[in-house]
Amino acid sequence: MASSFSSSSSTFAIATFLFLLCFTTPLFLAKPQHHAHHPRFASHNYRDALAKSIIYFEGQRSGKLPSNQRITWRKDSGLSDGKAMGVDLVGGYYDAGDNVKFGFPMAFTTTMLSWSVLEFGGLMKGELQNAKEAIGWATEYLLKATAYPDTIYVQVGDAGKDHSCWERPEDMDTPRSVFKIDKNTPGTEVAAETAAALAAASLVYRKCNPSYSKLLVKRAIRVFEFADKYRGSYSNGLRKVVCPYYCSVSGYEDELLWGAAWLHRATKNPSYINYIQRNGQILGAAETDNTFGWDNKHVGARILLSKAFLVQKLQSLHDYKSHADNYICSLIPGTAFSQAQYTPGGLLFKMDDSNMQYVTSTSFLLVTYAKYLTSARMVVKCGGVVVTPKRLRNIAKKQVDYLLGDNPLKMSFMVGYGASYPQRIHHRGSSLPSVSNHPSKIECRSGFSVMSSQAPNPNVLVGAVVGGPDEHDRFPDERSDYEQSEPATYINAPLVGTLTYLAHSFGQL
Repeated sequence: MASSFSSSSSTFAIATFLFLLCFTTPLFLAKPQHHAHHPRFASHNYRDALAKSIIYFEGQRSGKLPSNQRITWRKDSGLSDGKAMGVDLVGGYYDAGDNVKFGFPMAFTTTMLSWSVLEFGGLMKGELQNAKEAIGWATEYLLKATAYPDTIYVQVGDAGKDHSCWERPEDMDTPRSVFKIDKNTPGTEVAAETAAALAAASLVYRKCNPSYSKLLVKRAIRVFEFADKYRGSYSNGLRKVVCPYYCSVSGYEDELLWGAAWLHRATKNPSYINYIQRNGQILGAAETDNTFGWDNKHVGARILLSKAFLVQKLQSLHDYKSHADNYICSLIPGTAFSQAQYTPGGLLFKMDDSNMQYVTSTSFLLVTYAKYLTSARMVVKCGGVVVTPKRLRNIAKKQVDYLLGDNPLKMSFMVGYGASYPQRIHHRGSSLPSVSNHPSKIECRSGFSVMSSQAPNPNVLVGAVVGGPDEHDRFPDERSDYEQSEPATYINAPLVGTLTYLAHSFGQL
């Protein structure tokens, strides 16, 4: 067992070298489409916010950190992850403020980072390399997690035991238990999302590293077949482990549709279109639940599939334009179809726990759909109200501006951006002294003394976007308030694309 572990570590080193080749060869970038420009005056430095939104991922890294690590208060951690099971699961990301590696949100984060680069990477300039490194850190881990056919390792760490400690990732002494899905314990949601992530990432590397891209898409195909063949919710088979943390409420149908959509985009294989046409209605293509996030992908799949109709003129997907339009109309205040709630200060509000994930994912879909509509010279009709791509972009901009400081508290919800931002985020590594400043181990329970402290976190987790204010625009900035004060990778991932669009449209990139 030990020998297989060390050999796979060397495989990791080789693969890491492979994906880094992307950054030493000239990149072929699609010529950016013309975007409708906003007035020249920008209330925010979107380029600075973009750079920070990507740096954040380095603070969430698990495993052996590279020499070019920019968040230097973080050190190596989880170096024996998977070893007890004879597998190499070193690497990947901690999803939020604790030290567990949850495969479901990690895969969604990867898909959204990849989509951000696919839509707006041609505008990213110097940040493109950093964004690709953030994606590569995730895909390396997802390749390890899917190394064996009909098996996916979906979690490292026992969340219950992890949450009974407040300790730095570098000091972890809680069990690094490993949990998997397979034929007997299926997990269609997490498998199909992993397939989506690998497929989306394969497109990111297609031009600069074709062999790595082929490896990713080949794995994506295999993983999707497994997801579809052995159907069942991972929240059933692994309920004690994944609930209530990343329990799937929306079922797995949305991930099958989403995974098929990404595999169609990555392979152009008509079998995926046939799959979507055959199964679309059963899988909930016309669902009216308009939430998009790590659990529910219906809306994302609609927007993604509408591109095939709007841009690639794939007539068979005509219905997805209507499905996407229905979603857009649900967001527009003043139309008969509007379902969206806004805080008094103007923030989209959907949930008490980590509402900002909904804000960033919605904003990304708005600028992305606006891009597709512009390309097809089309608009959205909400009853008698015509909604133009410009209006969609303006709604997205308003949400991002609120996040960056245009709100009743005059506070940025991105750590390290602006004059005022959260000081006491719910995050172990950020809140405890760094290994450099405090080399001796901080024991499991003793870290809790900082939880109630009013002292600012000693380590600034640059770029971290927290859960955000409540429905009345209030934000207490308390470390113990994980619903509002905890950052997460899936809050940042879609924001990368939106910030790129805004930075470009104001001439900052």
